[in-house]
Amino acid sequence: MTITAGQARPPRIRAPKKEIVGWAMFDFANQAYTLLIITVIFNELFTTVIVGDRNDDYRLGNLLWSIALATSYFLVVLSGPVCGAIMDYTAAKKRFLFGSYLATVVSTCLLYFVAPGFIVLGMILLIISNYAYSIGESFIASFLPDLGPPEDLGKISGFGWALGYVGGLFAAGFTLAFLGAATLENFDRIRWVGPFAGAFFLLAAIPTFLWVRERGQARALPAGQNYVTIGVRRLWQTWKELAQFRDLAVFLISVFFAMAGIYIIIAFAFIYGAQVIGWDESIRNIMFIIVQITAAVGAIGFGFIQDRIGAKVTYIGTLSLWVFAVLAIWGTPQVTAFLNTLGVDWEAQHLFLVVGVLAGLSLGSSQSASRALVGIFSPTAKAAEFFGFWGLANKLAGVFGILGLGLLQVAVGLHMAILFCAALFIAAISVCLFVNQTRGAAIAADWDRREGLEKPV
Repeated sequence: MTITAGQARPPRIRAPKKEIVGWAMFDFANQAYTLLIITVIFNELFTTVIVGDRNDDYRLGNLLWSIALATSYFLVVLSGPVCGAIMDYTAAKKRFLFGSYLATVVSTCLLYFVAPGFIVLGMILLIISNYAYSIGESFIASFLPDLGPPEDLGKISGFGWALGYVGGLFAAGFTLAFLGAATLENFDRIRWVGPFAGAFFLLAAIPTFLWVRERGQARALPAGQNYVTIGVRRLWQTWKELAQFRDLAVFLISVFFAMAGIYIIIAFAFIYGAQVIGWDESIRNIMFIIVQITAAVGAIGFGFIQDRIGAKVTYIGTLSLWVFAVLAIWGTPQVTAFLNTLGVDWEAQHLFLVVGVLAGLSLGSSQSASRALVGIFSPTAKAAEFFGFWGLANKLAGVFGILGLGLLQVAVGLHMAILFCAALFIAAISVCLFVNQTRGAAIAADWDRREGLEKPV
């Protein structure tokens, strides 16, 4: 098959605003889980209180946290693409999304029962909840190509990410204000973080299931077959066809390295602040606000930029920003000490707030650009399957990055191990240089044309 850059994808019409808002509300809702459980509250509670061992700099808690998250991501790796294939065949994306949503809500609420010393229960519930949340990310992303033409996907994806950070600001702001610090002395209050995150997700995602349409047509199950075998067979066929979508395939390798670094930051940034920077609770709260606001600004701002200069260029730019952010995270203690020799009376935690601006701008924009580029490269009939592969690359990256960081910090400490992220982002940039966005979009367009498919209105 010969594809030329001049071939264009059949026209796609933007979905109604109400449907786009409904789709973005899932990002608004699930951000409560990401922030409260993975990034800000429960991660510190688990490593320093549930496991807790100040004598070894909490390295055991950090390692067990890494193992639990890596396990959940590995389960997504095993099941995500097959689920995507089944969803495409049966036109059941909303049903799969609803199942992951309920599983996340229930298992997150049950974190209330994880008391100090209940390490195994904590790890089991963390694995279940993070698996359900993470596979739900792929499910909701598979709706993106249905929402508009390629030139609008950057804005739509960026709107979703930005609204997600607004949701996180509401959810975590309430938690930090009313539940307090993640300490043993405050455990009876802070243990409610799980039920609150679950309830927020439960209520805020309702518009998604009311307003987002299920497009596509379910196909009859062949005699003697079941949906799992159909899914595996379609997955194997798509895997063989993936060679025809060479730019998507190369891009997914770049996504692997980029997301490995991002997952480390999400899982360990606030742990790093507590253990390496030694910040006060008030500074932690300010950092949270800074990251949420700058991440929302970055996601929506770079979304508009992306539709003007291209998703690939935007993606590389955000990864370059990540490299500077990681170097700033690592260098905060040294730069603070140097400034103090010049007569400046600063604390590392204050300089770390400046670093938070860089990290926040990078966080939402890089993930939004990645999701939009996969949407541009995905044919209509294979959107869920290809986003299943995107989810596979994401979660395999989570296994590699978080487990790698966990093992490194046991050997050299968390401060030095964070440099691993900079190497991952540089690798992602290097691989992405071989991606041709125009050619990738043309290949997807040709596939749609041969299948006689256009985006339904």
